[in-house]
Amino acid sequence: MAKGYVIYNPLAGNGKCKEDAQLLQVVMDEELEYYDMTHITNYAAFLGGMETEDYLVIVGGDGTLNRFVNDTAGIDIRQEILYFPAGSGNDFARSLGKDTMSNPFSVTAYIKNLPTVTVKGKTYRFLNGVGFGIDGYCCEVGDQRKAAGKKVNYAGIAVKGLLFHYSPRNAKVTVDRKAETYEKVWLAPTMHGKYYGGGMLPAPKQDRSSGKLSVMVFYGAGRLHTLCVFPGIFRGKHIKHKQLAAVHTGHEITVEFDRPTPLQIDGETILDVTKYTVRSAAFHKNKAKEKAAV
Repeated sequence: MAKGYVIYNPLAGNGKCKEDAQLLQVVMDEELEYYDMTHITNYAAFLGGMETEDYLVIVGGDGTLNRFVNDTAGIDIRQEILYFPAGSGNDFARSLGKDTMSNPFSVTAYIKNLPTVTVKGKTYRFLNGVGFGIDGYCCEVGDQRKAAGKKVNYAGIAVKGLLFHYSPRNAKVTVDRKAETYEKVWLAPTMHGKYYGGGMLPAPKQDRSSGKLSVMVFYGAGRLHTLCVFPGIFRGKHIKHKQLAAVHTGHEITVEFDRPTPLQIDGETILDVTKYTVRSAAFHKNKAKEKAAV
């Protein structure tokens, strides 16, 4: 008989994730075993202790899923993987039309063949997107406030950053070996999914099933003009401003800033970054074929 294993991130959902995970006992109406994912140091051993017919339920937000897919990279997972969205952003669930705290749903197909981002010499897999610019800055400030035990209002951080604290960068954006330069770049995220940052739509036509990635460059305007247009990103309306927003799609995308800038991967922050490169799953598949043919 199949057995359910639940792993949760106690830091997700503003610290309420463990409590939210207990709801599964009612939702699923069967016996479950619970594990704090911050205590799991060897997923190969953890998953190896499960039977093939067992299933795993991941409870948390986008950062929790990101941590899981990176900690299990290279492991042949044979069990069904379910997801119970209980984070503060839940952009992955949103992109699939799922509500926060919806019934657990299968993500087995979605956590395979993911794109990667290489930054500071290290490569990560990601589900939603890689943010570079004021979005990374917002994550940095948010992390600082969380560490100080303060509430985090990302919208407020963004507004203050746009008006006072964050300075735009100049950037070189290379998509499938074709390079363009931009001045006064406020944002330069590359997306696999449609949403990030708690409902923002930087590249509204991006489809995770298309096999391609989309980079959106928000650039060229001063603080007040940028602040006026910026809210439109939550509805994808910012791209109507052709002189401020450019979207490019491809399989290999590199963004280089002229000054160190915070970067975020599915909400996880990396500081002092000047360059990142993303590659689609199709890019990796083709490279593997070329290598095998040699």
